[in-house]
Amino acid sequence: MQPAHDLLTALGFDSDCVQRVCYLVGHHHTYHAVDGLDYQILIEADFLVNLYEDDASASAVQAAYKNIFKTKTGKQLCHTIFCI
Repeated sequence: MQPAHDLLTALGFDSDCVQRVCYLVGHHHTYHAVDGLDYQILIEADFLVNLYEDDASASAVQAAYKNIFKTKTGKQLCHTIFCI
């Protein structure tokens, strides 16, 4: 998180933005208590990449679709990428 903090601060982002980005970076593998749309989008994007890179089984994709994906766009992308 320190590199993100340092980079964003050097680029002039306000402290609220820097704090939020650092929080998201530090928690993007924590799937409970999702406290914002930005957090949900990050989790869904991370899942899409991980499911693809891990060549996840159809049942794993279905479970993620059911349990993780909440946004309309995330669901559409998961459906399109994995043909579910």
